[in-house]
Amino acid sequence: MLEREREEISHKYFKLFKPYGVISQFSSNDKRQLRKKKFLKDLESLPEDLMPVGRLDEKSEGLLLLTTDGVFSDTVNRSGIEKEYLVLVDGAIDNSSIEKLKQGISIGLHGEKYITKPCFVEILTTPPNLPDRGKKIRDARHGPVTWIRVIIKEGKFRQIRKMTSAVGYPTLRLVRVRVGAVGIDNMIPEQLLPIEKTLVFN
Repeated sequence: MLEREREEISHKYFKLFKPYGVISQFSSNDKRQLRKKKFLKDLESLPEDLMPVGRLDEKSEGLLLLTTDGVFSDTVNRSGIEKEYLVLVDGAIDNSSIEKLKQGISIGLHGEKYITKPCFVEILTTPPNLPDRGKKIRDARHGPVTWIRVIIKEGKFRQIRKMTSAVGYPTLRLVRVRVGAVGIDNMIPEQLLPIEKTLVFN
């Protein structure tokens, strides 16, 4: 067996339902942050030596890929594969705003303006069936809210939150449900499941 083949077989690939309030890195050099924040290392289900593939910010939830394979991680991050999100926004978002999101909109990125690439956006007529996130969210009793589905092929820092804010509808909840062909399906927060790496690119 070739050395390269042995190396590939030994690698691990997982999908995790990252809970709300967890930073998608395993630790930090900042001792104060370690005391006050929750990291991936604090989740009991995770084996050692894994790295997150991409990021999902602290206040976002859902699908996070984990691996021991640095080449796989880099390939996913650079490949432009689809990432699907379910997003609860503050307000009754209108079709004009949906079209702006679809076509690309100006957001701030590293102190400069960035135009997002065209993407898929639709309004959901019924709320998605998602696990409770554990922290209360403002709901329709205190004013209108709307669930939307967003599918992008890029992943700039806090991109979707910035996009919805740019059209006047701040994000209240953000859940990633798919990366490539790997979906979150019926997983629950903190659940970890093995995956075949080829599924991501199908």
